[in-house]
Amino acid sequence: MAQTSNNVSRVFRLALGVDNTFRRKFDREEYLERARERERQEAEGKNQSKCPPVQRKPLKHRDYEVDLESRLGKTQVVTPIAPLSQQAGYYCSVCECVVKDSANYLDHINGKKHQRALGMSMRVERASLKQVQERFEVLKKRKDPGSFSEQDLDERILKQQQEEEEQKRQRRERKKEKKREKAAEEEPEVDPDIAAMMGFGGFGSSKK
Repeated sequence: MAQTSNNVSRVFRLALGVDNTFRRKFDREEYLERARERERQEAEGKNQSKCPPVQRKPLKHRDYEVDLESRLGKTQVVTPIAPLSQQAGYYCSVCECVVKDSANYLDHINGKKHQRALGMSMRVERASLKQVQERFEVLKKRKDPGSFSEQDLDERILKQQQEEEEQKRQRRERKKEKKREKAAEEEPEVDPDIAAMMGFGGFGSSKK
């Protein structure tokens, strides 16, 4: 019964010139071209992934001093349209960014992103014995000879002990002075003439 009703309804719509029972038709050539393009892109991606990875240099120590104090105590006018290098904070020319304080700036230049921009990995090259010895020699030459000795250390320790003893003595003297001032304030002041007229010889103990 239901099938007959559907057929009648379809015949009626065809008679009115309206046919909304059609199926969607797809362009086979268009979708085949899309599939071929997708396959080409996947093949290119695989070829790129087979390329050898970029070899980065190991970490090395800085051969320059990090400038953190040259702008301390100085006033600078900052405008919104000023370039990054003239804005408030520490500017990194490698990463082209501004860091607001010195602690974060040190974290940035020691971090992975900055080191990768310099072409270095986060691995440290293993030093040989000869390299360590050469480094010690360089540090010895850099150090000012005779600038510090064991005798200087003993003198500094002795001087520091004497200063600490002097500070303790001064604190004890101040405490004694405060006690004397407090006792003087609490003791009542009596005129000796008035005390003699009243028969007071003093406020000492009356014990015999």
